[in-house]
Amino acid sequence: MQPSVNNYAMNLVNFIIQSAEQLRVRMQITHNGAKVIDMGIEVPGGFEAGMAMANVCLGGLGNVEITTKDYGEHFLPAIRVLTDYPAIATLGSQFAGWRIKTDDYFAMGSGPARALSLMPKELYDDIEYQDAWDKAVLCLEASAMPTKSAIEKISEKTKIDPNEIYILIAPTQSITGSVQISARVVETGIHKAHMIGLDPKKVVSAIGIAPIAPLHPSQLKMMGRTNDAILYGGEVYLYVDWKDDDDKLKELTEKIPSSSSDMYGKPFVEIFKDAGKDFYNIDPNIFAPAKITINNINTGKTFHAGKINIETLVKSFNL
Repeated sequence: MQPSVNNYAMNLVNFIIQSAEQLRVRMQITHNGAKVIDMGIEVPGGFEAGMAMANVCLGGLGNVEITTKDYGEHFLPAIRVLTDYPAIATLGSQFAGWRIKTDDYFAMGSGPARALSLMPKELYDDIEYQDAWDKAVLCLEASAMPTKSAIEKISEKTKIDPNEIYILIAPTQSITGSVQISARVVETGIHKAHMIGLDPKKVVSAIGIAPIAPLHPSQLKMMGRTNDAILYGGEVYLYVDWKDDDDKLKELTEKIPSSSSDMYGKPFVEIFKDAGKDFYNIDPNIFAPAKITINNINTGKTFHAGKINIETLVKSFNL
């Protein structure tokens, strides 16, 4: 029997609600009964709130820890992420694959509620997972609280009454937001591996680390910095149950890092501007960690590709 990401996440959400003052977050109940937890819009949030939100995003099937790391001569906060349920925790929950869009609201949705809505359906088919629970937990990256129409849409897609919907929300330009985005480093690696042909169900365990981007008041610049934290500073290690030719696994490994893209090398905000500020004009190969290591647990061979790009991180972070 597969684990329920919404069930496990609710244990974490209950802790967040009980520890709201300590975490510097605030819950409010909307007119239609949904519980919305502000993690950084009108409250400070912080490192602890960011870790809590990241753990919820993983559906309770991973673990995140704030640490520090030297990038050249620069000392930066970083986040370490691990999971023994890689496909479900990352692609089945954490992946920001749900566009919550109504006439008066827009946000990218991630977290356990996606496994109830099956957004996007083909991804859940690939990992052979679907959740069934009586509560829905959703994480939003946005600067405004969800509207009534947005909550109604979430309720419609998840088939969960608004009274049983719990939403965590943080803007990109907050400490909470920056932390939870860097915590997507493993998800980014597994998503890229899946995109180039590696079955995510073959990944048995995963760990990764990425710097946490320094804050900037501009939403555009923070979007760039948080992407760069992973694209130029993220490192991922995968344990893979691979029974095919090791040469093929080596070939796939070399295609995973962000450096496999022709757009690699510039800070992401410049890439975004060059693409006319249209994500659909950006090479999807760029969305990957800087470094990848894959260990084939069947042969003992380990393959590496990519590198940390300190020069671009320094430029992006204005260090």
